[in-house]
Amino acid sequence: MITQIDHIALAVHDLDSAMDAYQRMLGLEPNWIGGDGGARHAWFQLPNMALDLISPSGEGAFGGVIRTHLEAHGEGLWALAFTSDNAAADQALMARRGLSGTGPSSTRSTHDDGRKRDWNISALKGEDTAGINILLVDPPRDGQAWPLSAVVAPGPVTELDHIVIRTPNPDRALGIYGAKLGLDLRLDRSNTDWGVRQLFFRCGTGIVEFGASLKHPASDAADSYGGLAWRVADADAARERLLTAGFDVSDIRTGRKPGTRVLTVRSGVPAGPALLIEQNAPA
Repeated sequence: MITQIDHIALAVHDLDSAMDAYQRMLGLEPNWIGGDGGARHAWFQLPNMALDLISPSGEGAFGGVIRTHLEAHGEGLWALAFTSDNAAADQALMARRGLSGTGPSSTRSTHDDGRKRDWNISALKGEDTAGINILLVDPPRDGQAWPLSAVVAPGPVTELDHIVIRTPNPDRALGIYGAKLGLDLRLDRSNTDWGVRQLFFRCGTGIVEFGASLKHPASDAADSYGGLAWRVADADAARERLLTAGFDVSDIRTGRKPGTRVLTVRSGVPAGPALLIEQNAPA
């Protein structure tokens, strides 16, 4: 069974530049820098998921895959990974439901200081998941959660709120993410004023949100990445910190969800823009 969002992997051209931008935007430092297979990673570990930045580095099969992805799509989502309590059993279940994939295989990352991290991942095929790379990840082998990224600035991001995926076919998304992956559909709403239908699937304490235009008929075109929304405890403190760090940041506004205040980081981070959300804000 899928229990939560494990990590979101973003492909970037320049790892050092992307790592610096996300450290300043999140107010957190990466807790793992390194890699294997011709690619380097920078991981930011939050309480409810991790952000994995990936760039090609030297020769290697995986680095070639990331390089090809960047050439075809530019910077953005490489994979959406879910934690499974048993990736092998879940992959077999997904195959019976029509989501084919590879059996779990061991993946290793070597830190720049020589430490190694190993875990098991099963990959579902993109042609069955409307173009989004989906991974099923076993919990850490030693049973110990990865250490959290250290806070390095005031008003930091506390957790992922949601990932946005654009879809031209919301009923297909219901079938893949609800019926087949078994995520918890919490809300399916349409708003003609906004011209959009939105689906919200809860996964652990994070949300996978799908947005579909009401102005165009459904199609078989692939889904695409729409951005990330992050939680902050204090929107005012977060905005002040981001302005000081040189980001192009919007004013704070009332969110569409009751009791929220939001602001947008318009530019300055790869695969942006990003949304910051203060939950349970005073009226």
